[in-house]
Amino acid sequence: MYQEILKAGSRLRGIANRTPVMTSRRLNEMLRASIYIKCENFQRIGAFKFRGAFNAVSQLSDKAKSKGILTYSSGNHAQAIALVGKILNLTTTIVMPENAPKIKLEATRSYGAKIVLYDPEKTTREKVAGEIEAEHGYTLIPPYDHIDIVYGQGTAVLELMQEIEDIDSILVQCGGGGLLSGSAIAAKGFNPSSKVIGVEPELADDATKSFHTGVLHTVHNPPTIADGTRTPSLGKITFPLVREYVDDMVTVTEEAIIEAVRYFFYYLKLVVEPSGAIGLAALLSGVVQASGNTGIVISGGNIDGSTMANILK
Repeated sequence: MYQEILKAGSRLRGIANRTPVMTSRRLNEMLRASIYIKCENFQRIGAFKFRGAFNAVSQLSDKAKSKGILTYSSGNHAQAIALVGKILNLTTTIVMPENAPKIKLEATRSYGAKIVLYDPEKTTREKVAGEIEAEHGYTLIPPYDHIDIVYGQGTAVLELMQEIEDIDSILVQCGGGGLLSGSAIAAKGFNPSSKVIGVEPELADDATKSFHTGVLHTVHNPPTIADGTRTPSLGKITFPLVREYVDDMVTVTEEAIIEAVRYFFYYLKLVVEPSGAIGLAALLSGVVQASGNTGIVISGGNIDGSTMANILK
């Protein structure tokens, strides 16, 4: 599987941004460790999701591409599929919740995608997408439960490991598990002794429960500020990968996530969406004790101005 992530890295070369790895003396001194921050908020569409989307769609047959691409997403995968469609000249249809961040809705439209909105209190995105797929015959590329999505997402941590070769541990946020499982495969393939810890909000702790019990747990429309983690569960592909490659999983409070967004803004001068700040939240709150060389991934920076204003009050 590690070889497939290397192939994905080659496929993305010159297409995806090779995002910077940042450090902070202030953060290192406070945590008494060396923290390396992979800044996927500087990726195309402002989030890591572009990696998986391009890796998956670019490998489709011409016949599958010609049918048009369909997906469902709260925002970042939506933008990623829409942009890949624009790059490859493909039609894209995206199922998005009515409460998706405005910035993500507008960006997805700007890339030329057709958006179908749904009420998450009344139905599920999978159901809506399934009905559209059955009616129109589009090619469905789900946001995380697709092996080529997983391989593409893993290239972010692959780049981190290539740049900082002696990483001891990596904290990676978890929604549906695409980024986490891909990151864990990449980290273990590069350095089998590295430790990978998944982090998710307490209000959306289905993956943590699933990891520790070995039984797939689900959650319905969790009310976390980290909208990128509002997935119902790990997937059929990502669940066993997380169980096999990830060393531990923990949760963080909403307050810790908000504080991490503030920290990135005030001290590192970075705009980070709540989902992207979850790894730092685990370190700042003491849920995970940093030691040696610790990597964290900023998964994205797509946050509404009004949401950021409320956080910074």
